[in-house]
Amino acid sequence: MDVKIEPTWKDQLHEEFDKNYFVRLTDFVKKEYLARKTFPPARLIFNAFDNTPFDKVKVVILGQDPYHNDGQAHGLSFSVNDGVQQPPSLVNIFKEINRDLGIPIPTSGNLTRWANQGVLLLNATLTVQAHMAGSHQGKGWEMFTDAAIRKLSEKRENIVFLLWGSYAQRKAEFIDPSKHLILKSPHPSPLSAHRGFIGNNHFSLTNQYLESKGIEPIKW
Repeated sequence: MDVKIEPTWKDQLHEEFDKNYFVRLTDFVKKEYLARKTFPPARLIFNAFDNTPFDKVKVVILGQDPYHNDGQAHGLSFSVNDGVQQPPSLVNIFKEINRDLGIPIPTSGNLTRWANQGVLLLNATLTVQAHMAGSHQGKGWEMFTDAAIRKLSEKRENIVFLLWGSYAQRKAEFIDPSKHLILKSPHPSPLSAHRGFIGNNHFSLTNQYLESKGIEPIKW
């Protein structure tokens, strides 16, 4: 199956594209986009991969689902388009960066600038039906994104994996802690941010680790 995805990722994940689950998933997703409003726009489904090539990944921030309201999702976890109100979890991410590093809270919630520096902003599920959170879970996307995490763990070194909340933390089983740094905390959502996300220092810790390995830190 010919999948339009960034070439270095295509090289790493090509085996997935002909597996039965991915063929079924592709059929399901195509039908969803034809039948009902679905996010993100179809051309941005693989936006996280397209902005952050496999060999450029320094950090992985794992989300669960794309945003499901109009105009929000553009294929990067936690990120929204310019001019879109920042969702509560993203507000808390910016608050922690401000507290941790003293960086002013930006007016735009567009995190493409992080992606272009090597932050893979990966949702476990890459599509969602409008206004129906979790509607595309369990259809095969998780198998695909788990494969991406496994490849990074196996073939790369010195990546920082930021696992926020219990769902993301379950992905630690695919990651080799002898080769990578795994940082865990509660999720930045308003329900849990003040139980340990605020104050986790993940952004300074990430940069300290990268610099210790001779890798350019992230301009958060």
